[in-house]
Amino acid sequence: MIDILREMVSNALADAVRDGEIALDQMPVPFFERPRDASHGDWATNVALQSAKAAGVPPRKVAEIIANRMAGHPDIDAVEIAGPGFINIRLSARALQRVIADVRAQGSSFGSLTIGAGQKVQVEFVSANPVGPMHVGHGRWAALGDGIARVLAHAGYTVEREFYINDAGVQMDIFGKSVAARYLELCGQTVAFAENWYQGAYITEIAREIFDAEGEVWATKSAEEREAHFTAKAEAQVLEHLERVLHGMGVDFDVWFSERTLHAPGPNGEPSAVERGIATLRDAGYIYEQDDALWFRTTDFGDDKDRVLKKADGDYTYFAADIAYHANKFDRGFDRVIDLWGADHHGYVKRMLAAAAALGHPGKLDLVIGQLVNLFRNGEAVRMSKRTGEMVTFEELLEDVGADAARYFFLRRSTDQPLDFDIELAKQQSSDNPVFYVQYAHARICAILRKAAGADTSDLDIDVASSVAAIVAPDAKLELLDAEPELSLMRKLAEFEEIVEVAALKLAPNKLTTYAEELAATFHQFYTLCRVIDPDAPELSAARLHVVDATRIALACVLGLVGVSAPERM
Repeated sequence: MIDILREMVSNALADAVRDGEIALDQMPVPFFERPRDASHGDWATNVALQSAKAAGVPPRKVAEIIANRMAGHPDIDAVEIAGPGFINIRLSARALQRVIADVRAQGSSFGSLTIGAGQKVQVEFVSANPVGPMHVGHGRWAALGDGIARVLAHAGYTVEREFYINDAGVQMDIFGKSVAARYLELCGQTVAFAENWYQGAYITEIAREIFDAEGEVWATKSAEEREAHFTAKAEAQVLEHLERVLHGMGVDFDVWFSERTLHAPGPNGEPSAVERGIATLRDAGYIYEQDDALWFRTTDFGDDKDRVLKKADGDYTYFAADIAYHANKFDRGFDRVIDLWGADHHGYVKRMLAAAAALGHPGKLDLVIGQLVNLFRNGEAVRMSKRTGEMVTFEELLEDVGADAARYFFLRRSTDQPLDFDIELAKQQSSDNPVFYVQYAHARICAILRKAAGADTSDLDIDVASSVAAIVAPDAKLELLDAEPELSLMRKLAEFEEIVEVAALKLAPNKLTTYAEELAATFHQFYTLCRVIDPDAPELSAARLHVVDATRIALACVLGLVGVSAPERM
């Protein structure tokens, strides 16, 4: 619709210039926005203010010229001038009715865009250390990352999802020692368990799985050999667990990237990826030595201080590996790289942006910081698992509320806001539960369509999605749809494309959940005020079935973009 309005306004200006009403050497590109007050119309543009100075005419005069030339167009109900020269436009019923046909013609591709132009984008998210179960914060980042990937794909980008496995460094060594110690205890040995080792009950569970599978064979091996074996085995078990839990939420990764590979030398003894990354920065003039350490001059890119890449003891910092990792990403040909990090990584943003710029890719890295999740049950804070007495894991939350509710609740707030997640609310089957409210709207529509087919609304033999062509008459008179509840529903449907665009450009899938709830509310209001299946008005009923079916399609599309199912029955 914006494209149609842009063409309409541009043509009005061009015709005015041609007829000598105003003089313009260069035509402006009209921009449109939704008025804050719906009573001011469907769209507003400031094109008259953009043109006035060049035309040497007051903005309101330019606005009047444009408005006069747009008046009478069949897609326009009213054009009004506001303030210093804003043009408010209200669409006609005909234009809104056309949206219904567009939605039904596009089906599952409704709202898809080409703004991405096929650009190759990588979204890296979750990236938990493979040393134990995921916490609920990881669940939020899983929903956010996958939601961003889905909406970018719908907007025309080519998207790849990646999980970065932090499997190098001291924490992995501690993890292996912890599991090996619990294994020895299962073998009947007494072990001095260090305070900094992993204490959770899951460590014993991992050790028991290895003990059950391999017996006591490792009890007599050297500590070095035993710990290396247990580190590898335990990591594999944790990764399998992480992949299974994420898959259960509908999140699957295209690439699982190991940090260890960044430290490994090349096949013929070539420098490691970490060493190559530092060499690239050195060649660009951003590396210097001080106090026996190697430093990256991140202050050249706005960081508050320079950062160490190689310490005086010869060990590389985590930042050095991060630089190598991002160099690898860009070497793989991504036009844009998006990282989702936890709130504890906020201080890393400037240095990582500095690294991307120094590597020759300024502006191609987006860093999204996800805030933490606070769990509640009926308003009471939940901090411990009922089952283990330790933290509530992401897997437990999924088991408690289900994947649909978890994903939806995780996406309801902006990434920069902490999220209060009420477990009992997420399980309620009532209008107070937003995901139930939206899914129920879709299920109610399916029941209406089944009824229109002459079936019992609970008939399990009718699949609405595959039968709708036989249920909704193709030659319905959509011009009958001019009551305000019908027009409001069509206006809401017409917003979806711009919602997708905003969500994609701002990396904000919460815009989708907000829209889903608004669309569901608008439909419920329509259904309350408009009788869909009316034997006394068959032509109107046929037309209303079109708008009902278009709403079904839109609800399924928006739920699909947030990774939530659209049930036909509830």
